[in-house]
Formats: sequence, structure tokens, C-alpha cells
Amino acid sequence: MTLSTPAQYRQALRRLDALLAVADAGEETQALVTALAQYETRLQHLPSLPVTLAEMIELKRQHLQLKQKELAQLLEVPAGRLSQILSGKRRVTLDLAKKLYERLGISPEFILKTA
Repeated sequence: MTLSTPAQYRQALRRLDALLAVADAGEETQALVTALAQYETRLQHLPSLPVTLAEMIELKRQHLQLKQKELAQLLEVPAGRLSQILSGKRRVTLDLAKKLYERLGISPEFILKTA
């Protein structure tokens, strides 16, 4: 048995509670406990989501397998300016925010909340 969604996980927890209320649960209980443990282990190994705009830009750069210089060219900004943005020393301009949305697919909401 493999759990892959939060809904399946919650359903398995409810089923386990019901089985534990019964004295003779047996093999199904063991299978559920194993599946729940595996799901929880996978959750611990998920990469954390970016919380800053610089982290999101870096994640997109890695997904596109671009070097920082290539990303600067894609965004039409000098490489030094991109480096300053990624290090937090410079803020994103409106023009760059538009390019981040159009060319990297970063949501406008994320840009506004983290810029």
C-alpha cells in the first residue's frame, strides 16, 4: 500500500483508528502503519518552498538549467544587477517583475508579497 496524497494519508489515519478500536486488527493494521510511516518519511525529504523572491528566481534558474549570466540575458538585466538582486542588495524594478512573470512564470502575487 502506498499513500501519495494528503487525502489518502488522512483516510488511512481514520482507518487505522477504526482498526485499533477492534481487538483483532492484524495484517491490515500493520500495512497501514507501514504506509503511514513511509508517507511521513517522504514528507520530511521534500524540498522547502522558496519564501523570498531571490530563492524563487534561483529555483527557476536551476529548473531551466541556466547559468546566472544566461538568466541575466534572458531577463535583459546586467549580470551584476541580477547578482545584487539575488543577494538581497538591490530591489526588483517593475520592469524586471514583469519579466520574471512573463519569462520565468513567477506569479505576480508571489512577486508582490516578497519584493
